[in-house]
Amino acid sequence: QVQLVESGGGLVQAGGSLRLPCAASGRTFFMSYIMGWFRQVPGKEREFVTAITWNGGSTRYADSVKGRFTISRDNAKNTIYLQMNSLKPEDTAVYYCAADRPKAVLPTTPGSYEYWGQGTQVTVSS
Repeated sequence: QVQLVESGGGLVQAGGSLRLPCAASGRTFFMSYIMGWFRQVPGKEREFVTAITWNGGSTRYADSVKGRFTISRDNAKNTIYLQMNSLKPEDTAVYYCAADRPKAVLPTTPGSYEYWGQGTQVTVSS
């Protein structure tokens, strides 16, 4: 089992920044897992934001966040980060951290990830 705990959410004005950490525990080979971030607003499906390979060598981003968001990981701390800059009101959502075993291609569908955090709310005011 892998336990994921997100933090860092909050209220920010449009144009501002937030950094979301996601701490993992429970499995010693976390460093081999792919990690991702998704977001969801009420009444809509969970949406892919970004993902990263075990060593950070490859990343993938949704078009809506390219150039504004950056995913990174620190395997020594069993933690990944989502740096969000130039935030927009449409970025308002609950953000979820996800993990799964290594794959050849970083997946973008929620069903491809086995482990999930509880989510953290991000609200961007206009």
